[in-house]
Amino acid sequence: MSYYEDRLSASRLKRCYEIAPPRVRQYLDAEISYVINQIKETDSVLEPGCGYGRVLEKLSRRAGKVTGIDTSVESVAMAKKELGATSNCSVFVMDASCMSFSSGQFDVVACIQNGISAFGVDRRTLIRECVRVTKKGGTVLFSSYSDKFWGHRLEWFQLQAKEGLIGEIDCSETRDGVIVTRDGFKAATVRPKDFLSLTKDIGFTAKIVEVDESSVFCEITP
Repeated sequence: MSYYEDRLSASRLKRCYEIAPPRVRQYLDAEISYVINQIKETDSVLEPGCGYGRVLEKLSRRAGKVTGIDTSVESVAMAKKELGATSNCSVFVMDASCMSFSSGQFDVVACIQNGISAFGVDRRTLIRECVRVTKKGGTVLFSSYSDKFWGHRLEWFQLQAKEGLIGEIDCSETRDGVIVTRDGFKAATVRPKDFLSLTKDIGFTAKIVEVDESSVFCEITP
């Protein structure tokens, strides 16, 4: 079981965003805005790692249909409750590295907020699977953190640790874009060169865009 299933799910995950400092809130808003700008009103959009539905609700205002998946049963249950009567939105318990969707089902797949690291799955497998379920000519988006955002990111995670949402930060292991806690949480950074290497290794061409000096987006067009 992953950290996000076992400890950091549903209301605890929501609390992480509630205590985010202003600069982190700016980063979160900028990231969602970037994704929304890639979406047309008729698009079918998938968000792997949707958590309790924080991003899905915003995407549903733009897209024709939105689908979210997450491995946490508690987070998916909360997402369904939070989204309520949002008619164009569906949420399922599912592993993003092994999806049950048919190939070419979605116009846009947006795996954001460092999901490519946070999920704890093989990154190449995750990329291949997200591309598989995307239509030809569609868009696959992955995001991680910009190195310019490191101080703000670390401050945010320190606040989460202070509230007991995650374990105590292991200062001896936390550095160079990697945050480690004493209870087993680890979040790395996927940098532009890493994205380009990953996608090249499995035969895809990627475009790298930095947003708000906080997010690094990797965009793939199948």
